[in-house]
Amino acid sequence: MNIALIGAGKMGLPMARHLAAAGHAVAVYDRSDAAQAGARAAGLTLADSLPAAVAGAEVVISSLPHDAALLAVAAEVAQHAAPGTVYVDTSTVSLQASATAAAACAARGIAHVRATVSGNNKMAELAQLTVMASGPAEAYARVQPLLQAFGPTQFYVGGEDQARLMKLIVNLMIAATSGMLAEALALGQKGGLDWRQMWDVIGASAVGSPIVKAKAVQLRERDYTPTFTVDQMQKDVGLILEAGAQFHVPLALTAGVGQMLHAAAAQGDAELDYAAVIRAAARGAGVPTV
Repeated sequence: MNIALIGAGKMGLPMARHLAAAGHAVAVYDRSDAAQAGARAAGLTLADSLPAAVAGAEVVISSLPHDAALLAVAAEVAQHAAPGTVYVDTSTVSLQASATAAAACAARGIAHVRATVSGNNKMAELAQLTVMASGPAEAYARVQPLLQAFGPTQFYVGGEDQARLMKLIVNLMIAATSGMLAEALALGQKGGLDWRQMWDVIGASAVGSPIVKAKAVQLRERDYTPTFTVDQMQKDVGLILEAGAQFHVPLALTAGVGQMLHAAAAQGDAELDYAAVIRAAARGAGVPTV
């Protein structure tokens, strides 16, 4: 299948590699010099422009950082892709931007599948992402074999923007987990518990979820190398709170975690892993962070 992939960053590049490895013809477009270099090093075909990438593509896939990028790319896809093309976007964006992008595509006979993913860049590299898709059912059925290249589990959750909301729900729980850990570890440290032993006990306890266990490997060493940054989680928490306001759902816990993320960013940790809220909470409690 001829595929155009727009956005060859930490998530998009491994997606492109997996599709190419599965035998598809993949043309990659990204404005970033670094992303272009990564795609070139991976042996992928680079397009000079987005219109050139989508010319002749049966499916367009994008991995983008925010609403504005999605709206810009969707407008170009609607303008330059042929009617009958399926446009798949994997980004975490607002429900409003998602609906606007879908309408722009539908007006030109292009089906828009929202295929959000759960997992970080390491999981993308290993093809271990979970895909949550929504949009026209026939278009989803057409691209579902492609989505299998991203990970073993796919869910079809509805005909419109349900996948965007499902992704925000998952990220709400991830953000809340980081806030829970931050307060628990600060309390334990203040009370004299050993940092590494706390991680061992938490991982073996009833709250030792997969994400807690995965984070424990890194955080036992106080390593905040990012898989997903404080800044990125702040963006997602903003989208979650926006959705809560749209549906009149109070999200007091999420709002509190948002303040913890603000504190981490204000302390200079915006580009560290979002788990740096743990370090921010420790500072607030007056306990060691190293």
